[in-house]
Amino acid sequence: MTTIKLAQIEDLDSLAPLFDAYRVFYKQDSDLELAKHFLSNRLLKSESVIFLAKDDDRPLGFTQLYKTFSSVSAQHSWILNDLYVREDVRGKGIGEKLLKRAQKFALDDDAKGLALETGSDNPAQKLYEKLGWEKETEYLHYFWNVD
Repeated sequence: MTTIKLAQIEDLDSLAPLFDAYRVFYKQDSDLELAKHFLSNRLLKSESVIFLAKDDDRPLGFTQLYKTFSSVSAQHSWILNDLYVREDVRGKGIGEKLLKRAQKFALDDDAKGLALETGSDNPAQKLYEKLGWEKETEYLHYFWNVD
């Protein structure tokens, strides 16, 4: 049975291989030590909220949220920055469970909502829309790269 839990530093050994696979999916080199270092910093510094999907002790996927603020609405929101489900268990509702857990968290936290970015070719768009996410069409997003 799949359970979703709020990840703690004790979950690092379960999370790091998933996070490494997530980065590899996005064309980054595999680096398990980097994954452990990055996640341990987020968890120890309380800089993100991570939900971990497990089946018994087997890690299946995760989602990571970062807090942000809006001066205009004078509220906080969460950015759903990462969502990953192991390839061998995709299509079994794990991504949906992770997304619903993130939505419940935002609701319980009195947040304005959740935001995410995804590629225009990402098939998960159908799942997002099924769960009530709305595609933003009024705003452009820009990014300034230090390099």
